[in-house]
Amino acid sequence: MVSDHNDQPENEPREECGVFGVWAPGEEVAKMAYYGLYALQHRGQEAAGISVSDGKQIVVFKDLGLVSQVFDEQVLSSLQGHIAVGHCRYSTTGSSTWENAQPMFRTTATGSGLSFAHNGNLVNTAELRDRTREAGIKPHAGLTGSSSDSDLVCGLLAATAADKGIEAAATELLPTLRGAFCLVFSDEETLYAARDPHGVHPLVLGRLERGWVVASETAALDIIGASFVREVEPGELIAIDTEGLRSTRFAGPEPKGCVFEYVYLARPDTSIAGRSVHATRVDIGKRLAKESPVEADLVIPVPESGTPAAIGYAQASGVPYGQGLVKNGYVGRTFIQPSQTIRQLGIRLKLNPLRDVIRGKRLVVVDDSIVRGNTQRALVRMLREAGALEVHVRIASPPVRWPCFYGIDFASRAELVANGADLDGIRRLIGADSLGYVSLDGLVAASEQPRSRLCTACFSGEYPIPLPDDALIGKHVLESVNDAAGTSFSVTQAGYGAGDAVRRP
Repeated sequence: MVSDHNDQPENEPREECGVFGVWAPGEEVAKMAYYGLYALQHRGQEAAGISVSDGKQIVVFKDLGLVSQVFDEQVLSSLQGHIAVGHCRYSTTGSSTWENAQPMFRTTATGSGLSFAHNGNLVNTAELRDRTREAGIKPHAGLTGSSSDSDLVCGLLAATAADKGIEAAATELLPTLRGAFCLVFSDEETLYAARDPHGVHPLVLGRLERGWVVASETAALDIIGASFVREVEPGELIAIDTEGLRSTRFAGPEPKGCVFEYVYLARPDTSIAGRSVHATRVDIGKRLAKESPVEADLVIPVPESGTPAAIGYAQASGVPYGQGLVKNGYVGRTFIQPSQTIRQLGIRLKLNPLRDVIRGKRLVVVDDSIVRGNTQRALVRMLREAGALEVHVRIASPPVRWPCFYGIDFASRAELVANGADLDGIRRLIGADSLGYVSLDGLVAASEQPRSRLCTACFSGEYPIPLPDDALIGKHVLESVNDAAGTSFSVTQAGYGAGDAVRRP
């Protein structure tokens, strides 16, 4: 797809979130969290936040926007402590509002603070909502209250911790969560991390000279100079404090890693399950060339996400690799709506063709996936207008036929082009001379993971974690219930204890 994570068009899949945590006495942990989130920005661009604890109080600063828009030197310098929890968000449950930005913050009945960040998506959200109501737990304070599965878990954890302490409360609560979750949370003295029993999305542990780091991807460890230790295991809860690191199991591991992480979600300089994402994508391209060969003059990628697969395709096919599209690297997420004239130009805001390279050529254009097909149709048209003789589209993933309920915000099934059209129908829709996808077997083989350890639901429809009824699942399930009940909440910060703060710019 055209997006390189900086500014996804509405018709492309969105990532879930990025989480980051650091325990490092004597270090500038807020700045470490900032740079860690900067490395994870591709996983979510709607909101960003960092909490810091100095052992006595937790301060949270969060807002809508990119990491670089939310934080500046003055803000980061004011966040003093030795424990930081960071989050960059794309919403998979709940709207993009300040109240849903993370880290979430709660206080327990004993006055201890809890900062909470979540990557993933739960499928028993309605059940958790009912449990919070029965326990008398109110939604996070705000204009309309929060509407995220993250806030439900944070509320339940804080309530349970009143009697047991956070670590024991987590050990009791985590086995009742269903779906995908990578959690990073803290009280005033301890940093915690947990990963769901299926390990759907990555979570890694790193070591600093004077501390520890947990993050969604290894690239976030690299940026702050932390050494990779290992992955947080599926079903594992980690606690880090002055006594060191301790690990407990809250559930037996049943690995089902998201195969789409290899296709698009993760950065190419990240490793998952010991496999380089970049190497995987190059291998996918080689397999794609063998499965869908075509006579052509030039292989070009849709930058940046299609680049490694295009390199692999060129290597395996013998067709020269070239750069036929130039990407504007300075198009970040913008709140300025384009005029109608600019909107009609569509894809040119992000990409523009190199006419002297394309003119008179038979092109193989490698992209990572097709969702609705609108972007590819505009791209093929633009290449033909630039003088391409033929445009052969090759896709480095199988057809996306099913929505994801574990942390990727795909279109609904009715909107997925591969759900309603065969291969030739999709080819005609996007206007290509030919179209080829890599097979699911080829994709799995490139990951070097056994298929039994991967989630392929968006391609196969085989959901490894059972789903509830349609009415009890979806991005806005909590909002629809709240709206129906006429629920509203006043603008307060009720529930924040003395000495704790959530700072809103």
